[in-house]
Amino acid sequence: MNGGDEVVAAPAGPPQPLDWKFSQVFGERTAGEEVQEVDIISAIEFDKTGDHLATGDRGGRVVLFERTDTKDHGVPRRDLERMEYPIGRHPEFRYKTEFQSHEPEFDYLKSLEIEEKINKIRWCQTANGALFLLSTNDKTIKFWKVQEKKVKKISDMNLDPSKAVGNGSIASSSSPKHCLANGGSPDRSYNYLGNDFSFPPGGLPSLHLPVVTSQETNLVARCRRVYAHAHDYHINSVSNNSDGETFISADDLRINLWNLEISNQSFNIVDVKPANMEDLTEVITSAEFHPTHCNTLAYSSSKGSIRVIDLRQSALCDSHAKLFEEPEAPGSRSFFTEIIASISDIKFARDGRYILSRDYMTLKLWDINMDSGPVATFQVHEYLRPKLCDLYENDSIFDKFECCLSGDGLRVATGSYSNLFRVFGCAPGSTEATTLEASKNPMRRQVQTPSRPSRSLSSITRVVRRGAENPGVDANGNAFDFTTKLLHLAWHPTENSIACAAANSLYMYYA
Repeated sequence: MNGGDEVVAAPAGPPQPLDWKFSQVFGERTAGEEVQEVDIISAIEFDKTGDHLATGDRGGRVVLFERTDTKDHGVPRRDLERMEYPIGRHPEFRYKTEFQSHEPEFDYLKSLEIEEKINKIRWCQTANGALFLLSTNDKTIKFWKVQEKKVKKISDMNLDPSKAVGNGSIASSSSPKHCLANGGSPDRSYNYLGNDFSFPPGGLPSLHLPVVTSQETNLVARCRRVYAHAHDYHINSVSNNSDGETFISADDLRINLWNLEISNQSFNIVDVKPANMEDLTEVITSAEFHPTHCNTLAYSSSKGSIRVIDLRQSALCDSHAKLFEEPEAPGSRSFFTEIIASISDIKFARDGRYILSRDYMTLKLWDINMDSGPVATFQVHEYLRPKLCDLYENDSIFDKFECCLSGDGLRVATGSYSNLFRVFGCAPGSTEATTLEASKNPMRRQVQTPSRPSRSLSSITRVVRRGAENPGVDANGNAFDFTTKLLHLAWHPTENSIACAAANSLYMYYA
């Protein structure tokens, strides 16, 4: 998929592990404060520039944040970096606006409640200073335009505006009156200017024409299109194409291709539904377009496989161009094998060369030019393996953790329980495996253990990295809490900055 002709200089060695620091928190809870279900964050996404961040929650709201530290000095940050201008400040964001994206609905045909929870947010290309994004709940995708609108105010009028109503007319009786042909009224007591209005003594010295002044701008979110009635099952993914015109939406059994401009028609490009539903063995769990090749997309399944399809091959892409799956180790099968193999999220690296996948226990990095197995496997919380039975009993084993890659492709990150998240180095020779906590002191839970050397499984570079392992207790001796889970996180596209969601709080870190 990528040309291998260019000569790349050999790296001087793996990069040093990053030192992560707390940056900001939005929606911080006070001790003992109860979290409202509708406030829990369910989606996070940076835009391509990294200057805007969007979050969605279970109450159907989308909240936008904008970066503020890039506006200093009056010079864009990228230009300052080229000039080697010292930038001591870390990325800072501020609240921009929020809007209600989805409302709870009821499907009367299926007697089914459709909750308003935002499952995914994807940024689209900006135009004319307006921001565009896609948001989806279980059934309906919406295309939003967020734009600054100037609020026009009228000033310099003869009459007191406080007595005006509606479009600026003076308050008067609203009962209908009969008028004469020339516009007069037979009822002499009727006054068009209202009973509470009287001319000043001597009349008005001069008539002022109202002047329109624009004093402030408001951000207005407007729903441009609604893409509905195309999915029988819950939508788990939305991904926009690099062509800027199309996007895909995926549910358990189908992937549909849409044009952004056409909301009443979509093309079904993948359908894994068997003729007899009793024969169903796997479902689609995540789908994403290639970042630069508009004809290529990948989707993952509940059996732990990733399929890459080429839209040029056929209209219905039931046959894949490439299949990535790890063969099962002999003798390792158990009751939980298939459940924990299910992939909850996949992400392409920025250059499209690698795919990162997250299953329940591990992160796997795949090279799209090598389908024999992952090039690296990172074990996220191996200490939970003895507890799989308990996790199955309380349904935690079905939690869907997201994953992300850094913009330079040198590191990957994903969440775990007790509001912890892990950052791994994936450069050749790197042993970086950091555990951080979503709190104002992210390094509080660090467990100092000697880092294990990477094990080469074959002549091809393939590594397994565990990082800090501990038997179900953190550095303070507290038991791990399976009710607090860090499912959603996103890596800034150009800098080492991570945004992650712990319940209703949005934490941001930088290195």
